[in-house]
Amino acid sequence: MAVDIIPWLELALRWLHVVTGIAWIGASFYFVWLDGNIRPAEGRPLVAGELWAVHGGGFYHNQKYLVAPEQLPPHLHWFKYEAYFTWISGFLLLAVIYYVGANLYLIDTAKLALAPWQAIAISLAFLAGGWLVYDGLCRSRLGKDGMAFAIVWFVILTATTYALVRIFSDRAAFLHVGAIIGTAMVANVFFIIIPNQKKVVAAMLAGQAPQAWLGQQAKQRSLHNNYMTLPVILTMISNHFPMLFGNPINWLVLAALSLSSLMIRHFFNLRHKGVLNWDLMVGAVALFIFIMFVASDAQQRSEIKAAGPPVPFTTVRNLLDTHCIACHSARPTHARISAPPAGLDFTRNAVVVSNAARIRMQAVASHTMPLGNETHMTDAQRAQLGAWIVQGAKLSP
Repeated sequence: MAVDIIPWLELALRWLHVVTGIAWIGASFYFVWLDGNIRPAEGRPLVAGELWAVHGGGFYHNQKYLVAPEQLPPHLHWFKYEAYFTWISGFLLLAVIYYVGANLYLIDTAKLALAPWQAIAISLAFLAGGWLVYDGLCRSRLGKDGMAFAIVWFVILTATTYALVRIFSDRAAFLHVGAIIGTAMVANVFFIIIPNQKKVVAAMLAGQAPQAWLGQQAKQRSLHNNYMTLPVILTMISNHFPMLFGNPINWLVLAALSLSSLMIRHFFNLRHKGVLNWDLMVGAVALFIFIMFVASDAQQRSEIKAAGPPVPFTTVRNLLDTHCIACHSARPTHARISAPPAGLDFTRNAVVVSNAARIRMQAVASHTMPLGNETHMTDAQRAQLGAWIVQGAKLSP
């Protein structure tokens, strides 16, 4: 019995990535919430604060120390493997889909005619470079000013997005922005947070007083991770929404939505400390609505501009037969496709008409299809297809 290993491997990695990601994000959100809700512990100078909580029928008593307790407990839990396995599974997923299938998913020959090894090398350089730039900023004087650091890092990531959408396919570009942020986040855990905590433990075991700056540095990186979580999730789910990555101003759309998510995260972080700043939430929602209209307008203007004279369906039928039905037919002829994606058989005209909006998003707006532009569909041909759809997607001449 033959088994197509790749889809099953992709499923396993994606499942693992989501599960470990939930665990990592949950821990991050919980500890930031905990820090914001601890109350002063009277009569205990080493304790920064404490919190009583009830959950699942049980009562819990949490205490946070200014630096460390006088004596370490016999059992100490380390929060690290959630982060490590989230990144490992995510990177393997990136390799299985975008590196193995570089010609299909990573490279857009209309932008740069890269060889697979070149595209992969650029991808790895962005991942490593993102961490080096971020870490350098944290260690500089800028890192001591939270707001100034946030602005500069946000601008750098926006510029990175602008560059990536001109190198890779739009979908891959968005995913790489998330991968860059995620790499910085897990590197914070691996290179800063856990090592600093180990140094504190080692000092205590040696009978020495731990250095306070180690905990402060780890706290800084942990807080950064908390804020970067929502933009990462946004990029991870963006591949389901071509109106984001396929928009003519896609880099600006991602920047605006990421800023909106940062405002929402800040609202909740303040709320955990007892501060309700509804201006942040209202501003985040207003920004989301604003960019929704701006992005839609940019998309429509682009399509109207490309529409031109009426396009007969015979022209569209020829385009579909040339560029689409290798995958979208009852019996696909593409080597890596065993069934028509989404069950859409474009050899049937009625299916084409009823799915015209989806075709527009995938082949006209985002250039996601054909996969990797293997059939070398030109911009002029995409414009013809888009024009036919804008003009009403009619079967009659």
